[in-house]
Order: sequence, then structure tokens, then C-alpha cells
Amino acid sequence: MKLNLTKPLVIFDLETTGLDIVRDRIIQISYIKVWPDGKEERTDMFVNPETAIPPEVANLTGITNDDVKDAPTFKQIAKTLENNFKGCDFCGFNSNHFDVPMLAEEFLRAGIDFDFGSCRLIDAQTIFHRMERRNLAAAYKFYCGRKMEDDFVAHKADQDTEATYRVLMGQLDMYEPGRQEEPERQLRNDMDELAALSKTNDNVDFAGRIIWKPLLDKEGKPLLDKDGKPRLHEVFNFGKYKGWDVAETLRKDPGYFSWMMGGDFPNNTKQVLTRIRLREMSRN
Repeated sequence: MKLNLTKPLVIFDLETTGLDIVRDRIIQISYIKVWPDGKEERTDMFVNPETAIPPEVANLTGITNDDVKDAPTFKQIAKTLENNFKGCDFCGFNSNHFDVPMLAEEFLRAGIDFDFGSCRLIDAQTIFHRMERRNLAAAYKFYCGRKMEDDFVAHKADQDTEATYRVLMGQLDMYEPGRQEEPERQLRNDMDELAALSKTNDNVDFAGRIIWKPLLDKEGKPLLDKDGKPRLHEVFNFGKYKGWDVAETLRKDPGYFSWMMGGDFPNNTKQVLTRIRLREMSRN
């Protein structure tokens, strides 16, 4: 199917040093520019972020500091990108939540006020989520092969509980190692593995005010435990101490604990903070 375009569409993706649009930087930009007549232009380039690429990002993307050391900075390519992108619409996957805001920040840091407000921003992930429902009824039909309304009364806790149980059993059956060849589509009947697969963030508290981060050595490499896994520590994920070790922060600024306990934070966040403080006090 040919895209019905009235102006060029830029389908793009970014690799970055992290997920903070203010602090982090682009290390790779790739895009396909499609014209209304169907002509396509593909561009892929590394970008020198002028800062070290974190080890976890290098492991994830395969992009190292050596790969980008001789690449142009974003500021050096910004004018060319502006000219190539002018008058275009944009498309990506989760792009409206991350890639477009990150690109806009990089343009502004380069002194270019690119007006994304005049562009149509198409996010294939958002369309996917809206077109393919991800609720319990959709899961029940997919894994159990029946319509939920045929077996249960909607919005009843006991009914939803039973349906959820059947969905889980259906998942274990569908992705059983003997039935799936691809390792990434295999699901073992193991609660540790199921819990790990269900984890979608590195939050220590539910609100994500405190998160887990790998402990790094002097060279910026993760420190490993006896099992060869990265050692983790709790760091603040907001405010003036964002990125700081929680225990170290509470030692250096004891008043910060009192401020948070008296502040408008979730009780779970305060509970986690208290546990960290008590743990550290017991070690002294």
C-alpha cells in the first residue's frame, strides 16, 4: 500500500545516552523521508553526544564511545536536518512521548527553533495500542479463545479474578518451551521468571521517586555481585538530588528526610525512604 501523503513524511528513530530529554543526548539518528510521489531517502548517522555513553546504553545499543568520537555533534548537523525536515510530518514508535521531545530539545540546544507544532505527528505505538486493545477482555479472547462476556459478568472483581487466572494459564500453555522454538517467545512455569518478565521499570517505590541504578567503578563499569549480576543501589529520581545515592544523601543532608516525610509524597515512598534510613542506621 502506498502512503497517501500531501507532504513528505519523516519516519525516524533515535538512540540516546538515556531517557532524560534535558540531560541526555542523541548518539544515533536514522530516518526514511518519503515524498508524496513515493520516492524514499534513507539516512543513518552517528552523533557525537559530547559526553560519555553509559555502559548500560552501550550494552543495549551496541554503540560505543569509539563509534561516535569522530562523528559530528548535533549542533554541526542541526542546520542540515532542519532543511531536510522543513515542511515534513513525522512518524515513529513511541515518538510522541520520547523521540520528538528529544529531537526538539536538541534543536533548541543548537539554537534552532524548529516548529513541531505545525507538523502532523504520527505515533505507530499509540495507534497499535488503540487499535489492538490491551485489556483483560482482549487477553481472554486471545489466550482462551472465547469472548469474556460469554463466560463472565463484566466489572465484577470475582469474575475478573477468575478470568485473569485463566489468562495466566493460557499464557503458560501458549508459550511453553516445547511449543515455541524462539527462545524469546518461551515462558517457563517459574514464578521468579514471571515476576522478572512482568517488571517494567526500575522503581524502588511505586511512584518511581526512588529507583535502582547499577553501582559503577571508577571507570564507569558496573560492579558485579558473586553471581555476575550488576550490583544495584537506590538513587533519587527527582529534585535537586536526582541521580544521587539515597543513603549518601540522607547522611549529607539529614533534613531532606524530614522534608520528604512532611511533603506531599505517597505513603509508599515515605515507607521506602524510612526503610532505607533505618537500614543505614543499623549499619552504623
